[in-house]
Formats: sequence, C-alpha cells, structure tokens
Amino acid sequence: MEIILSILLPAVASFALAYYVGNNIILKKRREEILKNAELEGENIKKEKIFQAKEKFLQLKSEHEQQIMEKTGLVTQHENRLKQRELILNQQASELQRKQKETDSLKEHIKAQLEHLEKKQEDYEKLRIEAIQKIENIAGLSALDAKNQLIETMRAEAKSESMSYISEVMDEARLTASKEAKRIVINTIQRIAPETAIENAVTVFHIESDEIKGRIIGREGRNIRALEAATGVEIVVDDTPEAILLSAFDPVRREVARLALHQLVTDGRIHPARIEEVVTKVQKQLEDEIMETGKRTCIDLGVHGLHAELVKLIGRMKYRSSYGQNLLQHSREVANISSTLASELGLNPKVAKRAGLLHDIGKVSDEDPELPHAILGMKLAEKYKEKPEICNAIGSHHEEVEMNSLIAPLVLVSDAISGARPGARREVIESYIKRLKEMEDLALSYPGVTKTYAIQAGRELRVIVGSEQVSDQDSEQLSLDIARKIQDEMVYPGQVKITVIRETRAVSFAK
Repeated sequence: MEIILSILLPAVASFALAYYVGNNIILKKRREEILKNAELEGENIKKEKIFQAKEKFLQLKSEHEQQIMEKTGLVTQHENRLKQRELILNQQASELQRKQKETDSLKEHIKAQLEHLEKKQEDYEKLRIEAIQKIENIAGLSALDAKNQLIETMRAEAKSESMSYISEVMDEARLTASKEAKRIVINTIQRIAPETAIENAVTVFHIESDEIKGRIIGREGRNIRALEAATGVEIVVDDTPEAILLSAFDPVRREVARLALHQLVTDGRIHPARIEEVVTKVQKQLEDEIMETGKRTCIDLGVHGLHAELVKLIGRMKYRSSYGQNLLQHSREVANISSTLASELGLNPKVAKRAGLLHDIGKVSDEDPELPHAILGMKLAEKYKEKPEICNAIGSHHEEVEMNSLIAPLVLVSDAISGARPGARREVIESYIKRLKEMEDLALSYPGVTKTYAIQAGRELRVIVGSEQVSDQDSEQLSLDIARKIQDEMVYPGQVKITVIRETRAVSFAK
C-alpha cells in the first residue's frame, strides 16, 4: 500500500497540476475571445451612435435652416408692409402739403376779396351820402322830413286796410269760435280726464240691460238715494249703455257700493230697506276680507306679531292705488327689496321687510289726513308699539324725518326702486303741468323772448319774440338753441316742436 500510494500520489498531483494549468490556459483563451468580441461590439456600437448623432445633427440643422427661412420670410413681409406704410404716409404728407398750399392761397384770395369789399363799401357809403345830399337839394327837404311824410302817408293807407281786414277777421271768428271752442274742450277732456278723475275716483259697474238700471234708480230715484246715503258714494246714471259709474275718493266705499249693487242685482229685490240690509252685510264681509287679506299678506312675507289694527291697514292697501300702482303690491315689493338689500349688507332682513311692508300705512289711515302720510304712518307704528328703528324708517322714507338707523335708507331706496321701475306708475296731471311750466320757463330765460306757450300736450312750444331785439336770422338760431337745451335738460315723451314767432306790430290810438 505504501508503494501504491507513493506511486499514485505523484501521479494524482501531476494530473491535478496538468488540469489546473490546462484550465487556466483555456480560461485565458476564453477571456481573450470575450475581450476581442467586446471590443468588436463596442466598436460597432460606437460607429452606430456616431451615425445616429450625425443623422440627428443633420435633422436639427435642416429644421434650424427652415426656421431661419420662415423668420426671414416674416421679416421680409414686415419690411414690405413698412415700406408700403411709409409710401402711403409720404403720399398723405404730400397731399397735406398740397392742401395746405391751396388753403393758404384761398386765405390770401379771401383776404384780398374782403379788402376789396371793404373798399367798395366805403365807396358805396360815400356815394349814398352824396346821393342823399343831392336829393335833399333837389327836393328842398331833409331826409328825416321826407321819411316822416312817407310814414304819415303809409300810416293812413295801412289804417284803412287794417280796419277792413280786422272786420273780416272778426266776422270769421264769430262763425268759427263756437266750433273751435268745442273742439278744444273735447280734446282736453279726452287727454286729461281719464288720467285724473277715472283713475282716482270712479268705478264702472256693468249691468245687463237698461231695465235693471231703472230698477236701481227706483220710483222717483228713492233706491239710488238710499244707496248713496248708505254707502257715501255718488252713483252716476247717464246715457252710457249697460254701465253705472260709482264715484268716490274712498276706494273702500266704492268697493262696498259695487259689491252691494252686485248682490242687489243678482237677488232682484231692490228697495230702500233691502239696500240698507245688503250694505250692512257687505260692509261686514268687506271688513272680514280686508282683515283676511292683511293676515295672508303677513303670512306670505313672514311678518309676525303685528297689531290687529296694523294688519287691517295692510288689508285696506288692496283697495288703494298710488299714481296708478296698487298700494298693497307696491308695499310687498318694497318689503322684499328691503329684505334682500339688508341680507346683502349683513343687516337684519326681517326688520327691513317689516319696515318696508308698513312704510305706506299712513296712506290708508283715516286719522289726521292733514299730516304727510310718512309722518302719520310713523305715529301709527309708535301707537301700536313697533320698534323705534321701524318707526324711524317709516317716517323718513320721504326724508321728512332725520334717519337714525341703517334700515331707514334701505326702505327709502326700495320705495324709489318699486315706484320708479318702468310701468309701475303713470304720469298724473300735477307732474304733467309741472313739466309744461318748466318748458315755458326754460324758453323765457332767453333774451328777447316775450311770451311762451306749450300746446298739444307739450308736443309743441311756441315762442314769441320781440321784433326789435331778435332778427329773422336770430330767430332760427334761437329755435335751435331752445330745442338743444330742452333735449339736454328735460325728460319728455316723443318729440317737441319749437316754433319761434317774430312779428312787427304798429299800434296807435284815436283820441
């Protein structure tokens, strides 16, 4: 075994050494091959990247050159436009220079003409004076004496002709005066009466036939007298077919009379005792309806805790109008607008709504009608224990009381918004007359104007001027000036025709 081991160990050692050396040689060759392959692959990748970089460079260069060409084109376009503008400006400058030269030449020509005219005027004045002197020498009279004689002759002739003309005019006026007066009155009634009496004080009650109208009148008018005495309303029975007019300035009375007539006509029994019974019943029903309207309005608006009398006054607003606008509807609008404004400003919207609803209660109260309705409404609110800020807002919404709360100006503004919106109110006779008066006073402020008349409902203004102060040419300019001033300073419907009349009058007295 020892011999075998001594033989095998060297052999194994030699084999292991040979295997190790061979394996190292193989690994070295493989490593060299791998390095060689890696170098080849790296060279290929390098060449590929260089090629890609060249392609990218060429692409960027092409894009850059294209951008440069586009910008160059834009710059060329701008240069062309600037050249065109410069050419146009040069042309305009040349045209202006030419016109300036023409203007200077024209000024020189006009100046020369004016100098020539002044010289001609001086020559004419000298010739006129010489001619007057020659005429005076020939006639043996001075110019003033000849003028006086001519005036006396013309005065006698004019007097004779004017007397004849006056006689003709008087005869014609007598024939047409009655017809013209009727026409003027009818036009006036048609234009004004519907806006005043009917709007404010009349209710039309329609009936089916004139037979019912006779039953309403009664024997010798007893039924109509009983109805007027019970309701306090004037009942107008005229030739209008199938209609009766109820006239009274208290809208509640008119409503009582209307409802009572409706029940009497429906029932058919019309006599004094029945009339009194029906009127009493209708008054009670209307009082209940007024209270119910007030309560429903308060509930709709969310206003609670009002005194019963204030609720009743709110209900009465339903039967009252202000400049053609229903008072209850107006008060509801003011309440809602005030509440909205208060919410936007961070104030109490409920207090604002309450003040807006109550701001016009003075218009429907029967107490002390001589007071302004705002002051009366404030006193009523104080009487029924409303808060001081609400009372102040009611009293100051027409600035008759000093405002001492933030709610007061909101109510004032809301009232103005509701009343001034388009279609809310109609122009009444007072504002109509005021507008015509302002138009006449405006024309009277011009020098030389003696009288002014606004006619045709303010659609024409006739201005009479003194012939000594205003010439015919001045009359045209005055008409334009008045028209321009009315257009700038006044508010009026449609258009206004300005007619300036200039006349010369000669007046003499027979003694």
